[in-house]
Amino acid sequence: MTGETILGAVSQLWRYPASSLAGERLDAISVEQRTVDGDRLFGLVDAEGEIARPDRETRWHKAPLIRTRLTGASMSKERRLEVAVPGGDWLPAPDPESDRAVSGFLGFEATIRPFGAENAAPGYVGPLTEARYVKAPIHLLTTASLARLKALHPEGVPDPRRFRPNIVVDMEPVEGSFPETEWIGRKLAVGDLLLTVSEPCRRCGFTIIAQDGFDTDPGILRNLVRHNAHNIGVYCTVDRPARVEIGAAMRFV
Repeated sequence: MTGETILGAVSQLWRYPASSLAGERLDAISVEQRTVDGDRLFGLVDAEGEIARPDRETRWHKAPLIRTRLTGASMSKERRLEVAVPGGDWLPAPDPESDRAVSGFLGFEATIRPFGAENAAPGYVGPLTEARYVKAPIHLLTTASLARLKALHPEGVPDPRRFRPNIVVDMEPVEGSFPETEWIGRKLAVGDLLLTVSEPCRRCGFTIIAQDGFDTDPGILRNLVRHNAHNIGVYCTVDRPARVEIGAAMRFV
């Protein structure tokens, strides 16, 4: 390991089975060449088929309070999405019962649809939808950057869920810096996973809206705009896929 600097260790791992809904926190994730296994397989749409936009439309602001999880083994025919509105039971989705629960919670007609037929449960013959953006394979965020944001905005709650990372790395704060924003083009090893830091993650209005445990806070985005050109965290491309577990060390390569 000569020449490699240990930066920190993985403290949180996330995937987001349905875009705009709450993520699923895991003890391990399988990172593939183009994505995390199970990440962003489904979308939430309104009665006209328009994809949810919590970052731009207040009517979608409650969407991140809807929990998600995937059941069944990876890549198996039995794997299925389940969702739960606050105070409700886990329900399979897409399904009329879960659509009724989601619509009742949001206050208008909405439905969950697969992004592609390959993501749907066996026997599903309903409509599909398309992702509204091309996602990067990995979104990585450090606690050092969260600490910098907290120093700038002491009354705020810079919870990682505001930023929807796949990998959160616990590392010592760097005074006056959002450190990973300065790593563009560098190579990282996270356990056996090899990544190239490709670009900073530019933030939108999603970061300010309330979720379970914290309130709406425009100061989150205001400080990122003012002090880090809208950015926190980084997108990464995958040089060598691998399974990543909590506690894995992150190093420069």
